[in-house]
Amino acid sequence: MKKLLLSFTLFIVLVSCRSVEKHNIQITKLHDVEELHNDIDKLYEQLKRHHPRLYQYTSKEVLDFKFDSLKKSIKNPLDSRTFFKRLAPVVTHVKQGHVSVSSVSKWFTKKERKQLKKQKFEFYDLDFSYLEGKLWVKDYNGKDSTLVGNEIVNINGESASELAETFKTRFASDGFNKTLHNRFVSKGFSVFYYKDKGYVDSLNVTFKSKDSLFSKMFRRIAKDEKKAKTKKALDTAFAEKVKAKKFTNAEKKAKRLAKRKQNKDNKKYGYLGKENRYTRNFSFKGKDSTVAYMKLRSFTNGNYKKFYKESFAKIDSAKTKHVVIDLRDNGGGRISEIDYLYSYLTEKDYQFITKSEVRSRTPFLKSAMSNTTPNSLKVASALLVPIVAIYNLFKTRKKDGKIFYTFNKHTKVKAPNSLNYKGKLYVLINGSSFSASALLSTHLKATGRATFVGEETGGAYNGTVAGIYKLYQLPTSKLKIRMGLMQIEAPQKQVPDGFGIMPDVEILPNLKDCQSNIDTELEWVLNNINQK
Repeated sequence: MKKLLLSFTLFIVLVSCRSVEKHNIQITKLHDVEELHNDIDKLYEQLKRHHPRLYQYTSKEVLDFKFDSLKKSIKNPLDSRTFFKRLAPVVTHVKQGHVSVSSVSKWFTKKERKQLKKQKFEFYDLDFSYLEGKLWVKDYNGKDSTLVGNEIVNINGESASELAETFKTRFASDGFNKTLHNRFVSKGFSVFYYKDKGYVDSLNVTFKSKDSLFSKMFRRIAKDEKKAKTKKALDTAFAEKVKAKKFTNAEKKAKRLAKRKQNKDNKKYGYLGKENRYTRNFSFKGKDSTVAYMKLRSFTNGNYKKFYKESFAKIDSAKTKHVVIDLRDNGGGRISEIDYLYSYLTEKDYQFITKSEVRSRTPFLKSAMSNTTPNSLKVASALLVPIVAIYNLFKTRKKDGKIFYTFNKHTKVKAPNSLNYKGKLYVLINGSSFSASALLSTHLKATGRATFVGEETGGAYNGTVAGIYKLYQLPTSKLKIRMGLMQIEAPQKQVPDGFGIMPDVEILPNLKDCQSNIDTELEWVLNNINQK
């Protein structure tokens, strides 16, 4: 039996190693021109087949021309990463933020991954801000705090500003909005760099501090094992001490209750382990309870109903006169959450979204049954296919030659929550307010419910193609195209199409405030409240 298990384990390891080797060869070798042209055709075909608003912002004639021109421009063999750099900017002409092409990366064997876990890349400790055409160090999680606030001039001899501008051509916002780009490239600069260059062991970065230049080498170094061992020893010693100590029944009960409360709070506020902070935060600003502040980083995790129920109960009990909802850098999430939140912010009956335009009578099957779905999962879900298909057919209807999917929960007219807030509402927005946060903002803007402060949202006023997604891998280059399958929109519309929610009070980011860590938008709101 042991020999059989050993042989099976060895077989799995060999298959895994061959798979890694095969993948790495495929993405690094030069692909024939004809094969690359086929990948372009496949990608465009997928978009035309599944995307319900492909020509909303760019006409069919223009998109046809863009993809055809790309094919004509590729006259020599290319590897997958180089092909990605040519393909991604063309896909952005769709001008739909949920459509994206991902680059390819080297795969590692299990042994290599184990070794990499023992290391850290110092460059990844940098947080960036791209402002006024320059790349700055916003924060640094390493030991050298003097780097914060300095400009990054070049990385391995390449201009940091030119790199940032290049990365901005590889993703899109919804429509013609431009405020998303600087925000997004700031947040993901390290990821963009990795996709562009691949795995590296070191980077030589040149900084500018006032008028002087200096360089620093960032390396892939071993994690501080000594520190880790010391922490482990202290934790073990503490655990043994706690174990040795005899607690009374009352103390044991108190510890259990405290741990249970912590777990509930983590779910309610949406604990983000890696960032050591919560998705949702609620507090009162100032000495009294006249101003409530709600920071919502996303609409993705945790038990949101408990959070909003408790928060608005506090607001109602305190008779709070002003509420500030901070949607800056909120990339979106669940429709169910923003629908529920909106019920606390309106006094009138409302319909949250309209029926969603789709390209298929079975959109959920199109999402699940893609060439990126593991065969084992396809086999396992085969029994559910008829059920899902029938359910989808009942949910979809044709009208004027288009197919629409109905989310009964969100398309029906609902009454506001009994604890709905009736006072003054401010909403903070910026270019990274996207998808679901833009949809919520559309309702609040259209009804004149809130005063918006900041900059135009990256998400469009007239909705976005999202809901569920399809991930398709191109046969030769192995690049993956991700696209939304449903047009999700509020009943309200604005003209012209293709722009985000505009602020009532425009406050654009500036270097001085960012480096001084001044929250300009929030300060404006608090000053405005005090003046009134």
